[in-house]
Amino acid sequence: MAVIFIVDDDQAIGEMLSLVLENEGFQTVTCMDGLRAVEMFPTVKPDLILLDVMLPGLDGTEVARRIRETSNVPIIMLTAKSDTTDVVAGLEAGADDYVPKPFKVAELLARIRARFRIARPSESAGEQNGGNATNVNHIERGGIVIDRLEHTATKNGKDLNLTPMEFELMFVLAAAAGEAISRSTLLHDVWGYENSGDTRLVNVHVQRLRAKVEDDPENPQIIQTVRGIGYKFVNPEH
Repeated sequence: MAVIFIVDDDQAIGEMLSLVLENEGFQTVTCMDGLRAVEMFPTVKPDLILLDVMLPGLDGTEVARRIRETSNVPIIMLTAKSDTTDVVAGLEAGADDYVPKPFKVAELLARIRARFRIARPSESAGEQNGGNATNVNHIERGGIVIDRLEHTATKNGKDLNLTPMEFELMFVLAAAAGEAISRSTLLHDVWGYENSGDTRLVNVHVQRLRAKVEDDPENPQIIQTVRGIGYKFVNPEH
């Protein structure tokens, strides 16, 4: 049974989420303090974290940053703020997605299921990506090797240490190497958004991915921006 760690200082929201998620077959653990959440994390060993931005002790952004130092567990931020600075800060700290409050339970459940789907390697890589040139599980592009079943990504033999979301983004881009993929397509194929979503999710994750993949992230040669469209993967030279 998957464990979801709910970190929110609003007791009513925490109790509501626990009830809903347990009815969906998940196990839940709740915490109302950011610093306490960091302390509890190694013991709880969650499969996913729902993390509020505004917390006593440590704010959600700092909690995400500290957890990312040791774990790639999926993190969904819950925020009452829609300000660009707060959203981007949470994503840059390591969050995979965010849901603004007040949220619809059905939408949150869809996001949670999407994160679990990505976190588990698929036997058929084309299943969730509409056959978008992702019908293989093993990709080699120059010195980059990506194995979806093993969920490994290396560059010149060195582990890139990607989060599940970064891995999926890398796989989708690399599978269509040389092809420009729009941000809206990436939101659908990687995040599972059925309708248009926040393109900041894509932009920040590309930035995070470049920091791990590129020799010079400020001058990207592998994951390139296609102005007015989105991004494309360019085979690195040996």
